[in-house]
Amino acid sequence: MSFAAGYGKTNVDMLFADMPRLPEEGEEIFTDKFSLCIGGGVPGTMITLGRLGVECKTVTELSEDMFSSFALSEFRKAGVEPINVYEGENVAVNITAAAITKNDRTFWSYGNPDKSVDPEKIYNALKGAKAVAMHEDHPEVYRRLREEGTTVILDTGFIEGMSLDSYKGLLEIAHYYLPNRKEATILTGENDPKMAVKKLSEYLDTAIMKLDKDGCLIYKNGKYTLVKSIDEFTHVDSTGAGDAFFAGFMYGIMKDEPIERCVLFGNITGGKCVTAVGCTTAYFNEAELLAMAEKYRDNIVENY
Repeated sequence: MSFAAGYGKTNVDMLFADMPRLPEEGEEIFTDKFSLCIGGGVPGTMITLGRLGVECKTVTELSEDMFSSFALSEFRKAGVEPINVYEGENVAVNITAAAITKNDRTFWSYGNPDKSVDPEKIYNALKGAKAVAMHEDHPEVYRRLREEGTTVILDTGFIEGMSLDSYKGLLEIAHYYLPNRKEATILTGENDPKMAVKKLSEYLDTAIMKLDKDGCLIYKNGKYTLVKSIDEFTHVDSTGAGDAFFAGFMYGIMKDEPIERCVLFGNITGGKCVTAVGCTTAYFNEAELLAMAEKYRDNIVENY
């Protein structure tokens, strides 16, 4: 079990930044700030993790279109070889165009209408991984992997209508769940972060809750630990921060680090992500991550 893995749709983002305003219907507005990058989701997490030197397998859906070709190139640059489980004829990746103004951003998105992917193919591609990023679909795949000794980590992001009842089955499979403050509050009905993680601990041996700029709260063995955020990062764009946190956290799991240090790694990679526009634009290599973790080792506050 020497590799990390995860299944998820690949998102390709076209980012039009510094737009003076949004165009009205029939208008064309130009900017000289444009980038094309892999967007959020498990494939983005695997790219950040691959850049940290971890062997990764990204199980995803690609086709013969130019956006899939771009995604394949980006995966390989990060040292991540994707495993394609798509057999349809549509453009397989999700595509988003984002117009970014001074005050906000507007999105135009395409999603592949073909949802049929054989879960057995997903299982076979993920089998043997030391740690797997869990997807909310196909829970039977992740239950099998956990029974075989794989560490299974859940981070689904906000979903309209999410509830503890609907998530209970997923939480019972996962070793770790990585919700942010909003998600944990909605699931548990608790506004106090300490009460929220304590309630999540009814399903998880170690409960974790991301507190945005306030860091990350851990509840384990009846004790709270706060891992503070990294104050030197300048916020530019929050897109992809959760996926980058996930990558840092998985790096720690792959290295058999204590959970508090896994979260510190996540705070570092997530914090670095927000310093540039795009999900996978700003990142650290392994040496840089370890240097930052040493610099901020006192950010772990036990008995909080």
